[in-house]
Amino acid sequence: MRTLYCGEVNEQHIDQQVELVGWVNKRRDLGGVIFLDLRDREGLVQVVYDPDLADVFELASSLRNEFCVKVTGKVRARPESQVNKDMRTGGIEILGQNLEILSKSAPLPLTLDDHQKNSEEQRLKYRYLDLRRPDMAEKIKFRARVTSSVRRFLDDNGFLDIETPMLTKATPEGARDYLVPSRTHHGRFFALPQSPQLFKQLLMMAGMDRYYQIVKCFRDEDLRADRQPEFTQIDIETSFMSADQVMSVTESMIRQLFQDLLNVDLGEFPRMTYAEAMRRFGSDKPDLRNPMELVDVADLLKEVEFQVFSGPANDEKGRVAVLCVPGGASLSRKNIDDYGKYVNIYGAKGLAWLKVNEVAKGVDGIQSPIAKFLTPEIIAALLERTGAKDGDIILFGADKANVVAEAMGALRLKVGEDLGLTSDEWKPLWVVDFPMFEELPNGGLTPLHHPFTAPTGLTPVQLEQDPANALSDAYDMVLNGCELGGGSVRIYDQEMQATIFRILGITDEEAEEKFGFLLEALKFGAPPHAGLAFGLDRLVMLMTGASSIRDVMAFPKTLTAACPLTNAPGQANPVALADLNIEVIKAPEKANEEQA
Repeated sequence: MRTLYCGEVNEQHIDQQVELVGWVNKRRDLGGVIFLDLRDREGLVQVVYDPDLADVFELASSLRNEFCVKVTGKVRARPESQVNKDMRTGGIEILGQNLEILSKSAPLPLTLDDHQKNSEEQRLKYRYLDLRRPDMAEKIKFRARVTSSVRRFLDDNGFLDIETPMLTKATPEGARDYLVPSRTHHGRFFALPQSPQLFKQLLMMAGMDRYYQIVKCFRDEDLRADRQPEFTQIDIETSFMSADQVMSVTESMIRQLFQDLLNVDLGEFPRMTYAEAMRRFGSDKPDLRNPMELVDVADLLKEVEFQVFSGPANDEKGRVAVLCVPGGASLSRKNIDDYGKYVNIYGAKGLAWLKVNEVAKGVDGIQSPIAKFLTPEIIAALLERTGAKDGDIILFGADKANVVAEAMGALRLKVGEDLGLTSDEWKPLWVVDFPMFEELPNGGLTPLHHPFTAPTGLTPVQLEQDPANALSDAYDMVLNGCELGGGSVRIYDQEMQATIFRILGITDEEAEEKFGFLLEALKFGAPPHAGLAFGLDRLVMLMTGASSIRDVMAFPKTLTAACPLTNAPGQANPVALADLNIEVIKAPEKANEEQA
C-alpha cells in the first residue's frame, strides 16, 4: 500500500509520485489550503491539498487527528521560507493528489502531544495509542536495534541461540516463583523460570560450548522503576572460558553496541573489587559520574565523648564515614534536616554535619552542632583527610557498617543529583571479588549470588573451614550506577557443590529434590563453565535516557503487577479450575468485609 515510509521521504524523491500510509498527526486549514502532518513509525511528512481537486479537498477537510489514511501525491521542495530544519523531512512536502480514509478515529481517551498530561494508568490502558507517540516509537525501534546488534555480535563470535523451557521447576533466584498448575498431574505445579540458570549449565554439559538466548524471565517480587514481573535477559554461557575471558567478550559486545548505536566509545572498563566499591561508594554498583567518595574516620573519633561517634568507632561491626560535599556549606538547615530524614529510610538514626566556612581558621572556621565534641586536632585531621575546602560541608554516618554503607551511599547519589555534581558522561566498570555468602539475621549464610557460583582459589575443605570470608569468582558490569549484568564461574565439581549445600544448610534430600537433575549431570564429565546475564530492559532504558524500564517495553505491567490494557490478572473459568482440581478460597478479611 506504500512506496516508502513517511519519515524517509527526502529531496532525492522530488518530482516522484509516492503512496504513503499512516495517521493524521495534525490538520491545518489555512485560507483554502489544507496541510496535513502524516505520521508513521519512521516520522512525519507534510502533505498539502489545494482546492483544485474539489472532491479530494472536501475529503481532506473532514479529516481529524488519528484518522488512518492513504495519501497519493507528488514530492516537491518546500519554499525556502518554509523549510523546517527541525524535521527530518523538513525540506520537502507532498502535493496531495488522492486521499483514502482507511479508518476513522473516535476522540482519543488520552493526549498524544504531551504525555505528561496522561496518568500512567491511561498510558498503559491505551498502550497501543501511547506507542504511536514518536518518542515511544523511537524507544521500541531502538530496542529492536539493540537486540539485532547483540545477536549479530554473538552469532559472529560462535555463540548458539538455544531456547530453554518456560515450564520448569523453581530455581533459587531469591524471589517468589510464578506457578502454573498442571492439569495432568493434579496438585503439582510448574514454575515460570526466574532465569535459565540450570538449563544453560546443562547445555554446557551437553557440549554446546557457547550459548545465548534473549529470553523472558519471571519474578514475583515487589516492583519499582527498574523491575517488572516479566523481563528480558540477554543470557550467555560458555565452556572452557575463564572469568577474564567472559568479561572480555561481553565487554567487547557492549562497547560495540554503544559505538554502533550511540556513536559512544566507552573505552576500557576499569575493575574494582566489591570491598573497595563498598568502602568508597557504599554500593556494589557505584555511579562513577559522581565525584564524591565516602571517607572512613572511625580512628579519629574513638575517644570523643559523643557516643553517636565513639560507639560505632569502637565496634568491630561499626563504621564511621563522612561525605565531603563541594559547595555544600550553602545548604540551609532545612536542606540538611531533609537529608537527615532521607537517610532514616535506610536505617540511619540521623545525620551529623560540619560546615567548612574557612579552612585556614581551624576551629573558628567551622560551624556545627557537634563542634563542641571535637578537639582542634580532630577537626584538623578531618579537614585534611577529606580534602575539604572553603564552602564545603562534611556529612557524617555512624552506625553498623552495613547501615552506614547503604545510607551514605544513597545520600551520596541524592546530594550529587540535587547539587548538580553528577556528570552526564558514561562511566562503566566491572565489580569483582564478591563475597561468596552474606549473613542472615539468624546467623546463617545465604549465597550472595546463587548456590552454583564457584569460590575463588579454594578447595572444598578450605571453603568449609571459613565460608564467611570466602570470595566468589563472580563479576558484575555496572554503568552509571546501574547493574547492567552479572555472572560468575560455575561449580562443575560434585564435591564443591555438595560443600556449598552443606554450608547453606541444604540437606541431601532437599538438594536431590530441588537440583537432582543438575547434580546427576555433574557426574558425567562436566566442563568448566562460566556465564553472564544482562538485563535487556535496563540496558535499553539507560541507552535511551528513559526513567523507567516500562518506557522501553511494549506492554509492561503497573507497579502492582497488573495490566490495565487487558485487565489481567483476571478470574479463571470455573471449568478450567475444575480441570485443574483447584478451588479458589476467599481471603478471610475479604469475607468479613462482605458480611459486614
